[in-house]
Amino acid sequence: MSIKHAILGFLYQKPRHGYEIKTEFEQMVHKQWPLNTGQIYTTMDRLVRDLLAEPLEGEDQDRKPYKITVKGKKELLDWLLQPVERSLFKDEFYFKLLCAKQIDFEQWQAMIDGQKRLLLMSVLEMTALKNELDMERDAAMILLLEGSLLHLEADIKWLELAESMPSSS
Repeated sequence: MSIKHAILGFLYQKPRHGYEIKTEFEQMVHKQWPLNTGQIYTTMDRLVRDLLAEPLEGEDQDRKPYKITVKGKKELLDWLLQPVERSLFKDEFYFKLLCAKQIDFEQWQAMIDGQKRLLLMSVLEMTALKNELDMERDAAMILLLEGSLLHLEADIKWLELAESMPSSS
């Protein structure tokens, strides 16, 4: 995920200072993705350097608010319209599986079982979070969780296919 674009999104709504961005970000993702305050300010410095945001003058320097520029708005809107590539070959577990097949890894089933346990724990955690959310207020997060649950379900089915594959090449 692009923290740069998340910050531009918050600035698109209204000028904000770093701590406000951190708080809004954590609310948006329901505290599922911690964001380091230092990362926010480093990113803000780059946004200002690249003319995508600018500080507001005459404000409290401890909580200096920033606003998005015209160039920043264009950057955000262009980014939103860009499709996102998803490469299975860059997925770490898929790569582990390829490496395990290459060396005739004897603990093939243990590797798959461990991955399946991790996925099932993620299903339980996401389902619990989804059940805590309000259908109207948190509709976007619920949609995200539904998509993630579908991906997890597909990954679990894929692991079942991998289990049926002979362990030696």
